[in-house]
Amino acid sequence: QHANGASFFFICIFLHIGRGLYYGSYLYKETWNTGVILLLTLMATAFVGYVLPWGQMSFWGATVITNLFSAIPYIGQTLVEWAWGGFSVDNPTLTRFFALHFLLPFVIAGITAIHLMFLHESGSNNPL
Repeated sequence: QHANGASFFFICIFLHIGRGLYYGSYLYKETWNTGVILLLTLMATAFVGYVLPWGQMSFWGATVITNLFSAIPYIGQTLVEWAWGGFSVDNPTLTRFFALHFLLPFVIAGITAIHLMFLHESGSNNPL
């Protein structure tokens, strides 16, 4: 199942981050920072994917998490309404989230290539 695969993928990512922390990979700033951007993009992809089944948990998850952006001064409420495609989580939200869930993996592939480029530029500190 797709959701189980995503959960397993995040376990692998968390192990990768733990390994990086243990071996001091955070000292390679470009590699580490692209990894952080990659993690945030992965989390965004997982979030929009979580909304797609369109059940009660999905609906309220989308409502609560997107409403967090309303705390941004001046532009927060506009940003939330733009993400929703209206004044509440509804069908336009689902369409936008589906499009993002399709497109973000291509962004992730690009960021991964940049992450690997920085890794090979600095040299891997893998002890094996």
